[in-house]
Amino acid sequence: LVDEARTPLIISGQVDSPIDARYTEVKPKVQQLIRSQTNLVNSLVAEAEKEWEKEEYAAATKMLIASRGMPKNRKLMKMFQETGVQAAVRSVENNYMRDKKLHELDEELFFFVDEKSHIIDLTDKGRVHISPDNPDAFIIPDLGEAFHTIENDSSLSPEQQLQKKGAVQELHSERSNTIHHISQLLRAYALYEKDVEYVVQDGKVLIVDEFTGRILPGRRYSDGLHQALEAKEGVMIEKETQTIATITIQNYFRMYEKLAGMTGTAATEALEFTQIYKLEVTSIPTHEPVIRTDNDDLVYKTKREKYNAILDEIEGLHRKGQPILVGTISVEVSETLSRMLKRRGIPHNVLNAKQHQREAEIVLRAGQRGAVTLATNMAGRGTDIKLGEGVTGLDGLHILGTERHESRRIDLQLRGRSGRQGDPGSSVFFLCLEDDLMRLFSSDRIARLMDRMGLPEGEVITHRFVTKSIERAQKRVESRNFGIRKHLLEYDDVMNRQREIIYDRRNYALHGQKLLSEVEEMVTELTDSLLQSDTVATDGTIDFEALRYELGNTLLLDFQVGGIDGDLEVVKKSIQEQAMTQYTFKRSLAEPEAFAHFERYVILRTVDEKWQQHLYSMDQLREGINLRAYGQKDPLLEYKREASDIFMEMLDDINRTTLRRLFGVRIAGLEEQRPQLQRVGRQLQTSHAEAINMGFMAGGGPAPQQPQGQPTLAGMGGAQVPPAQRKPVKVAEKVGRNDPCPCGSRKKYKKCHGS
Repeated sequence: LVDEARTPLIISGQVDSPIDARYTEVKPKVQQLIRSQTNLVNSLVAEAEKEWEKEEYAAATKMLIASRGMPKNRKLMKMFQETGVQAAVRSVENNYMRDKKLHELDEELFFFVDEKSHIIDLTDKGRVHISPDNPDAFIIPDLGEAFHTIENDSSLSPEQQLQKKGAVQELHSERSNTIHHISQLLRAYALYEKDVEYVVQDGKVLIVDEFTGRILPGRRYSDGLHQALEAKEGVMIEKETQTIATITIQNYFRMYEKLAGMTGTAATEALEFTQIYKLEVTSIPTHEPVIRTDNDDLVYKTKREKYNAILDEIEGLHRKGQPILVGTISVEVSETLSRMLKRRGIPHNVLNAKQHQREAEIVLRAGQRGAVTLATNMAGRGTDIKLGEGVTGLDGLHILGTERHESRRIDLQLRGRSGRQGDPGSSVFFLCLEDDLMRLFSSDRIARLMDRMGLPEGEVITHRFVTKSIERAQKRVESRNFGIRKHLLEYDDVMNRQREIIYDRRNYALHGQKLLSEVEEMVTELTDSLLQSDTVATDGTIDFEALRYELGNTLLLDFQVGGIDGDLEVVKKSIQEQAMTQYTFKRSLAEPEAFAHFERYVILRTVDEKWQQHLYSMDQLREGINLRAYGQKDPLLEYKREASDIFMEMLDDINRTTLRRLFGVRIAGLEEQRPQLQRVGRQLQTSHAEAINMGFMAGGGPAPQQPQGQPTLAGMGGAQVPPAQRKPVKVAEKVGRNDPCPCGSRKKYKKCHGS
């Protein structure tokens, strides 16, 4: 409900396009760029180290540039442990941010990295490095401006204008794709670490859940990032996927009439449960009092010092016989500690994303005397850790955390593995200033404190103030993540109403019995759309020629205008009667059950097809909508307005395509029934794509040309269309399927009197 709610649930399928080879093509350039950036950062750090004693401000400036280029550079992180370095660098950063000149520092790099917001971007220097022979390779042409220039060039013929427009569009697409591929590869190299965010197994890149440490089978990063990671690791690049369906976790759970849950760590997120899910959080006392001892955090300067202290702690407790559960936040850390424990000859078990098959067995033994277990995040592990014989007298299970997580809940879940049902236990976290949470959110005050205290290498700092400071950092991260989730939900609420309409329509096609009424409603909506478009002038005059063309193109209907005046309601009624007469006759030529299956297939396929295209359009809109803020406009309001317009266009497109396919069907055995068709006075045969194993062929396209020598409506020897059966005059307007039922039940019409 909370941890995974920053990312929407997405069902995707592979597209039919070939495997994208561009990642492999641009990979050498990106690798060279990474090497150049690494060398540049190393030289900046080396220069800063020499200048530190003489020119502190200049040295701090160079270290700031280095931290924006390679924030996890080992030499840089070592420099940050020196007395006063971090404070000086933060002071320089604040000066540049105040003067809004931070971008000037970035221009000295090939690319800059913002770890907090997960953003990476090329600089002009980086663009020249990647494409020295073509400085315009990263300039995307403005299609609107280019088209305007082409259209106003009187020296070009219409054909030449089309050719030039096509060339501009191709150039726009090519450069956009190149920039996208380079950007995603940069993110793969600079922001995503193997054995932290993902692992490689059996030639596949598999995502690791940051909250549970488990592999997420079947999940892939979107927007080409997964392909970039596959290119980076040299495994087979799989086909790109396209979103078929998407929904946020919040809106998914809101679909349930009742929602409830039980967890030991909900209290920290009580506000979010209230605001998002309208759920109150109530604390229930434990069955037995908790007597576990939760010690204050131990903070060291470097990872090396921290790991040595962890090993000393494990070795001492193991000698005593007390079982130890070591919690890590990544596969990489668990494997590093495992190697160090092997060198000290301490037997242990490892439970991470790579050894998850033996999970229950490993956790079950973690409470035995002398057991040492290394595990990635214990959230959701499920299996209870029972203490072995004699362990209670050894102070129970000892929890040793190697790093604080961004979320306090994960730390509480790890601690909660010990001291269950009144058993004794203890817990402690070992931290250092190089940990991601400390480095990004909380290290300044603690670093200054360490500087003032003048602690020698290897010395630990432990105080309630330090633990509180770290918890405040976690609260800041949680608050930021809550903002992300809330922001995501605001935008998904716009999509949610659209989703309900589409899936309601889809479910009716799957389970509804009156598909003819669905087709009739589509014809009505299409007619309304046509009579509100360019076929009607501002003075209300109908362009019958344009109207006949549109009806012929969509319904394959040879609309007869004889005896019809220009009244819109009369025209609308006549179109509906002629169209449904034609469609009803076509249905009568086929076996009813088979035609009903065909109708269902066409409606479902069209809805799914257009909905997928709509999701892609909405993704594109969502990606750039925040730029509207520069024009003093509210991005969310702009998103709502444009999303509504795109959705209405999609609904109209669904109607047109569905009707074109249904009305354009060719029924098997039609040739034998040609005399009957001639008596009716309609030529219904068209050439369309074959539907799946149903004896039908469906598709779309313009109205077919009348073959030579075949009778037309005007030359059939006086044969006339049977007059359409008169329908009773209705006083009230036709009730739509999704409209409220007129009976006042507050249900939709289709679920009440329209069922």
